[in-house]
Amino acid sequence: MKRAEKKDHLIEIAGAMFDRHGYNGVGIDRIIAESGIAKTTLYRHFKTKDELIVAVLAKKDEAFRDAMRDYAEARSDKPAEQLLATFDFLEEWFHDEDFYGCPFMSASSEFNDPDHPVFQEARTHKQLVVDFFEELARAAGLSDPAFAAAEVNLLHEGATAVAHVMRDPSAARTAKAAAACLLV
Repeated sequence: MKRAEKKDHLIEIAGAMFDRHGYNGVGIDRIIAESGIAKTTLYRHFKTKDELIVAVLAKKDEAFRDAMRDYAEARSDKPAEQLLATFDFLEEWFHDEDFYGCPFMSASSEFNDPDHPVFQEARTHKQLVVDFFEELARAAGLSDPAFAAAEVNLLHEGATAVAHVMRDPSAARTAKAAAACLLV
């Protein structure tokens, strides 16, 4: 395996383990055992476990936002309909057998110091998602795009929490119905 492939492999394995067992619930030795990568190789790529967690979150952020944008754009060319399609994207995610709730909420709850790099990475993800919603709200011609984005975001966050805790993927449909009322 090439050096870059080893780094990506570590991020992928660690990410899956963090999702299932929490960030503090998985130690470096466990990641090494699961990944088959030597400890020295892990530390060559990541000086600390926190650096690994930040890398995992950065990769998850990019993948999540790209997938949501692609999903919404594939469903419609109208920005208001794209905003609503983001809830359909959530519902599909909630049905995934590997859905363990929001990894960014989990990270921010385990690393709740606002100055901690893990917390900051989680915050960055959340802000970028709101920025995407605001971009769509602005393109849809809504009178207060920032407020509409905040409302849509709250509905997303609530649906994610309900889907996780209650094991109810239909929370996305309920949130979508509420969002449809806001976008008129």
